Amino acid sequence: MDVLVVNAGSSSLKYQLLNVESREVLAKGACERIGLGESTFTSEFAGRETCLSLPIPNHRTAITLVLGTVLQNTALMEGHHIDAFGHRIVHGGTYFDDSCLVDDDVLKKIEEIAPLAPLHNYAAASVIVACREVLPDVPNVVSFDTSFHATIPEVAYRYPLPDELCDKFKLRKYGFHGINHRYVSRTANELLGGDAGKLVSCHLGNGSSLCAVRDGRVVDTTMGFTPLDGLIMGTRCGSIDPAAVTFILENSDLTAREVDTIMNKKSGLLAITGFTNDIRDITEAAEAGNDRAQLALDMFCYSAKKYLGAMIAAMGGVDTVVFTAGAGQNSPVIRSKVVEGLEGLGIAVDPELNAQRHKTPWRISPEGAGVNVFVIPADEEYMIALDVKRILG
Repeated sequence: MDVLVVNAGSSSLKYQLLNVESREVLAKGACERIGLGESTFTSEFAGRETCLSLPIPNHRTAITLVLGTVLQNTALMEGHHIDAFGHRIVHGGTYFDDSCLVDDDVLKKIEEIAPLAPLHNYAAASVIVACREVLPDVPNVVSFDTSFHATIPEVAYRYPLPDELCDKFKLRKYGFHGINHRYVSRTANELLGGDAGKLVSCHLGNGSSLCAVRDGRVVDTTMGFTPLDGLIMGTRCGSIDPAAVTFILENSDLTAREVDTIMNKKSGLLAITGFTNDIRDITEAAEAGNDRAQLALDMFCYSAKKYLGAMIAAMGGVDTVVFTAGAGQNSPVIRSKVVEGLEGLGIAVDPELNAQRHKTPWRISPEGAGVNVFVIPADEEYMIALDVKRILG
């Protein structure tokens, strides 16, 4: 089965055409800077990459461009074509606790809960509509970043606010990065012969979250009502005293939207360093003696370590820790600093194993360690493709 996996971001659209059985990526590419003037479209097929600069005013135009390119490429591949679409949807609200086949009702609900993720859900919905129009006989399956977290118990997801506010605004912890947390916990379980037990997935990158998974079910996660909650991130502040927000609003001329922009796009590692939010640049600058870069690195790792402890406490112990996503799978420095001092919990990394880099999962915990520690490269596209195959039977 060949699945075209589509990931609609706020101003981007990424895609992969991959075969589920062989896991071969047949074609891939992205539309960037959608709706921001001069956009770019890159496509890679048969080892050849093409890059175009052109106006892409909206996501509907983007997916039309992608479909034309993919259909042209598949016409050159014997035995390959688009059997199904798989779409990443950021927010499923309380409606969706699993991936599902798209029908009119599903599409209506995705649009209904779009105010909870307005930059993503509306874009994804428009892409689905276009796919259904261009290839009406090809099924569409949606996978939600929130659905994996649907098993979080009320004691963890409920906010201690008045019922009328929670009910009116659907305020609760939803959690995000669920597709990748599900993929790495599934992969770790396979590596351990079904015995991952109490697992913490550490998705560390420009956006970061930790997820506590006990016997395949999520117990808690660090992101909350929005992806702003939890760890310090590239440009997001993470958890802060909520009264700091009201204090800023009461004592400045900033609007609520401006404060939201500051917390989401101008804070985090970028605010601490003053010059970058890229973990690679921060690590290099810290090694070169930049004090602000060192502080940012230390704060990021301290934040991850603190929440790692919280996830372990939520499960009453830990058997497996997994590092994934940009920094988690590519930075030995980050991994070693996050677990430093946790030897008493059985968590440690072997320096030689930790320094390695692979495209496939590998263990970095020492022989005989009490807790299995793995690095598992993120692969949300493959997880979505597996969902498509499962849903379509």
